[in-house]
Amino acid sequence: SMHKLNIDTEEFKVNPQYRLQFEEAQGCYVLLFPEGLIRLSDSAAAILEGCQEGTTFEILVQDLNKAFPGVDGLEDDVRAFLEDALQQDWIQPVRN
Repeated sequence: SMHKLNIDTEEFKVNPQYRLQFEEAQGCYVLLFPEGLIRLSDSAAAILEGCQEGTTFEILVQDLNKAFPGVDGLEDDVRAFLEDALQQDWIQPVRN
């Protein structure tokens, strides 16, 4: 990934080249980008939904814990997903 990001301390958001949208025909969320689209799981969509505006890991996890109470290991899952999303260039740092 071109972006260096410390997920624990820095603000990040969805890369503006990618657009999150619900695809009626497929009954799932997809991430649209110039070359195509990626089908997302519900949890991936929920995480990226929380990153539409700049956010932090702490805020994102708090919001997801409210939305999905009692999910074991949620924080670790979110971190793993964000690390992957960063590699894929789906998210990027918010630079002031």
